[in-house]
Amino acid sequence: LCAIMLSDSGHIQEMESEWHNRKNRRSGLPLVEPLYTVEEAKRSLDLFVGHPYNERFTLSEGIEVEFTDAGHLLGSSSIQVWLKEGDSERHLIFSGDIGNLDQPIIEDPVRFSSGDFIVMESTYGDRLHEGESYANQEEATYKRSKQLAEIIEETFERGGNVIIPSFAVGRTQELLYLLRYIIDNNLIPNIPYLPVFLDSPLAIEATKVFSRNTKGYFDGEAMEVVKRGENPLIFDSLTTTVTADESKELNFRKESCVIISSSGMCEAGRIKHHLKHNLWRSESTILFCGYQAKGTLGRSILDGSPKVTIFGEQIEVRAAIRKLDNISGHADQKGLLEWLNCLTTPPEHIFVVHGEERIAHYLAGLLGTTLDYKAWAPEVGQSFDLLNDEIPVATEERLWVRALEELKSLYGRLDVAFEKLEGLYRRLHERGANLEKEMSGDAGRIADAVGRFVEELDALNGRWDN
Repeated sequence: LCAIMLSDSGHIQEMESEWHNRKNRRSGLPLVEPLYTVEEAKRSLDLFVGHPYNERFTLSEGIEVEFTDAGHLLGSSSIQVWLKEGDSERHLIFSGDIGNLDQPIIEDPVRFSSGDFIVMESTYGDRLHEGESYANQEEATYKRSKQLAEIIEETFERGGNVIIPSFAVGRTQELLYLLRYIIDNNLIPNIPYLPVFLDSPLAIEATKVFSRNTKGYFDGEAMEVVKRGENPLIFDSLTTTVTADESKELNFRKESCVIISSSGMCEAGRIKHHLKHNLWRSESTILFCGYQAKGTLGRSILDGSPKVTIFGEQIEVRAAIRKLDNISGHADQKGLLEWLNCLTTPPEHIFVVHGEERIAHYLAGLLGTTLDYKAWAPEVGQSFDLLNDEIPVATEERLWVRALEELKSLYGRLDVAFEKLEGLYRRLHERGANLEKEMSGDAGRIADAVGRFVEELDALNGRWDN
């Protein structure tokens, strides 16, 4: 997976630096170098050494390491490290991204019985996943597939397409697994042939990697399909589109279909073309199946924007906007605590990292004040001597002080945001007044912009009023 993902990331680094440099040349600013190039990414692969799960090996003198299945993505790992210094030895556990339970294809995260120090993630440390929980893997697969099948059936009955923005690695393969399950179990009887197009070169390559690495990585349910001599991610009605021309042809199909494409947040890639051709169609459905960050095109669509801009063109959102339930690859707060509470012996200390700063401190406080763990969310650059230092502990007072500091900072940002909003308001009024004097042909374009501005403000007011 690193072979394809690092090269793709290197390509993005090169494209972004090229974009910045075009602007910098015009402004007389210094040029920037890409963080790394495609060639550098490829060369780094020579330094990779693979190790299977549950194999303890010596990294160097006094350092032993073991990878354990974290249940987040194919090959994702928690890392155990045993450190020796003189007569002292310490056992560290780095959680990595802890996976959600009952995900398709991969095993649940392995839990540990003991560790002296835990370094754990906090991505969803302050919230629970929406939607129901499942009794087991079989129920999870059936109910997720059933929801997906119902969305497809409703859309095909209207004569539209189901457009699914998806992350190329992990989420796409889960969708293919669910689609195969739908077909194998005839969950849509009135659609005997379900045309599905995987339109993402990166996702196609990632799916090949999944297909080559089943033993020791796939869960029991997926391995049952493998043992029958079949690929759980491939089915007869699946078509992969590699070239740009093949991708463009999909937008001229007359028959309904399912299109899976990246990027998952709709910021780049082929998905933007499919959105442009389907968002305005009331018969189509845009189906989200992953996190949409603030400020992304995907988030705007999911939040209900009436219009969005794609390739400089205003597109009305008439398609149905749906979201698959409970398909996150991350453990939520409950999952993180369950992972931790499997320890039979409390660790000496827990370091809470890998999350928004506010959430990391919140989770550390929860662990310390409610569950009696010694926990701390380190600041950037902070270091500790595990043998000699007295490591700080999160307290209620510290959490209260941090919350007040954050609140003051946020109010400052709120003031700045309102100043910008007032400036924009004035400019729009001035532009309108000038148009009356100039009799300009730009009136329609400006009216469209003001209309979108008002609609977005109304939507914002409605959400926060509630």
